[in-house]
Amino acid sequence: MKYVFKLPDLGEGTTKAEIVKWHVATGDVVREDQPLVDMMTDKATMEIPSPVSGAILELHGEPGDVRPVGAELAVFDVVSAPHERAMAPVDAASAPAVKIELADVKPAQKPPLSAPAKTAPATSGETRQAKPIASPAVRRRAAELGVDLANVRASGPDGRVLREDLEAFAADRRPAAARAEPREDDVEEIKIIGLRRAIAERMQDAKRRIPHITYVEEVDVTALEDLREHLNGERDGEGVKLTVLPFLVRAIVQAAGRYPQCNALFDDQAGIVRRHRAVHVGVATQTPSGLMVPVLRHAEGRDLWACAGEIARLAARAREGKATREELTGSTITISSLGPLGGIVSTPVINPPEVAIIGVNKIVEKPVVRRGQIVVRKMMNLSSSFDHRIIDGWDAASFIQAIKAFLEQPATMFIRDGR
Repeated sequence: MKYVFKLPDLGEGTTKAEIVKWHVATGDVVREDQPLVDMMTDKATMEIPSPVSGAILELHGEPGDVRPVGAELAVFDVVSAPHERAMAPVDAASAPAVKIELADVKPAQKPPLSAPAKTAPATSGETRQAKPIASPAVRRRAAELGVDLANVRASGPDGRVLREDLEAFAADRRPAAARAEPREDDVEEIKIIGLRRAIAERMQDAKRRIPHITYVEEVDVTALEDLREHLNGERDGEGVKLTVLPFLVRAIVQAAGRYPQCNALFDDQAGIVRRHRAVHVGVATQTPSGLMVPVLRHAEGRDLWACAGEIARLAARAREGKATREELTGSTITISSLGPLGGIVSTPVINPPEVAIIGVNKIVEKPVVRRGQIVVRKMMNLSSSFDHRIIDGWDAASFIQAIKAFLEQPATMFIRDGR
């Protein structure tokens, strides 16, 4: 009996999904609930299990194909497959995977360039010149290169070895890897599918629809770094470490109370801005599959350590590919940080329908003027972007200035809710 499996409704109004990876192939015998295919919506990537046990007759679609809800994905033969094989765990692929590492792949060796003819050993009818004729400068150069001038073919008058003769000989002796040789113009074509395509489409849509305004401000985080080091020292060995991010989250929570228009979502189709009292912070995280934004929910109700622990947990889930739809949706404002690669300035792209994103650049020690004196301080830039349809330049700058004030005087973040 044939069983046709169609793409099910994946929830939240999803009407289509992209095939990311098949875990099986035509002809495989699978058991019920065995991983069948990875499908990606605009919210998350989900692993869909086999609904039945049986042999796979047909698979519909290749990785990168977008299938609507209700479209056929696979056809099973649930009768002719032997029962014991159908129920036994089997590998997804009929043949074992072969892992090829780049270190194992060696380029084809090219034939060595012909070496210059060496002087033949002296015979009974020949006499080898005891000392080649060359200028003192050529002899010094030969010593530097480690070349015996007796092996260099001379082109000068009376058999004199010229500098050009020496350099040509040394160049021919150089290893092939050290010579400048043209490379074959190989072109690798990579199909953009899965999360990478979703990121590309989302970024393109964000830049096309949202007029960005970017505001950069320098922040003195010397006091913040001293506090962070002190707090980490007090809880050394407990597993959770405070980074700059929990402090920044705290500062955003406090500043959002003053500038609620920055903690908002804009439905540009309906023309409605929805300001949120709760602060759900998306934390942009680089994963092996691409950029993902897990969400730290209700940041306003968490202390520093709770924020640090949840950020670490969410980042690990995202990198392992285990983040759920709920963990990847619902943010009201986003933090973008490249960690030690943060650079000096960045231009982060807004994560729609949000209206603001806070970019964190790296901390550097630099001389600054304080009270008329040049001192070394730990400085960090905040490079932030705002939806200029909703956020005016003045409000954007005021919001960042409020965050700056909290970070430069970190104690104020914990006094009367920063007010």
